[in-house]
Amino acid sequence: MNHSDDTHSSEGAGLSTPVGTRRTFFHWVTVAAAGFVGMGLAVPLLGSLISPALSRRKRDWVDVGGVAELPLGRPMQLDHVTTIRDGWMETKAQKAVWAVRRSESEVQVFSPICTHLGCGYRWDDGAQKFLCPCHGSSFDVNGRVTGGPAPRPLDVLPSKVEGGRLLVMYKDFKSGLTESVEL
Repeated sequence: MNHSDDTHSSEGAGLSTPVGTRRTFFHWVTVAAAGFVGMGLAVPLLGSLISPALSRRKRDWVDVGGVAELPLGRPMQLDHVTTIRDGWMETKAQKAVWAVRRSESEVQVFSPICTHLGCGYRWDDGAQKFLCPCHGSSFDVNGRVTGGPAPRPLDVLPSKVEGGRLLVMYKDFKSGLTESVEL
């Protein structure tokens, strides 16, 4: 009787499979496949959420007025409303630029910020100069420094003339540097 019990147990041990081996294998295969699919979906989703915060501000061309309205060789301040997109934020801001019409189709546009410490300047018709009231910097009609502590000429903004209209891309520059560095 003992012998038959031993034989029965040895036969059962020879025919049995370790419990859970196949089940564990398929469990890990399923988890790995789900993880792979999840990562494939998560990477583009996270990229679309994070990329606006990492990208530079997008700037558009803004119509600031007709070229024919600008006097030849005399600076004129042009005010305009622009949309600023920063990440997910979109705001409207009133900006100004200084435009000097050089010919019928050529206009030079300056940032309205002094290159010394970021103050706003104005055109003085009597002195024929741009004058900054903060620290006495002055600039000629071409934007070159003629006096004061300004470290560089006025910053020139990208501009173009299309259909008789002046289009400007407004940019901000860091003040106090000898080179023009866009913010």
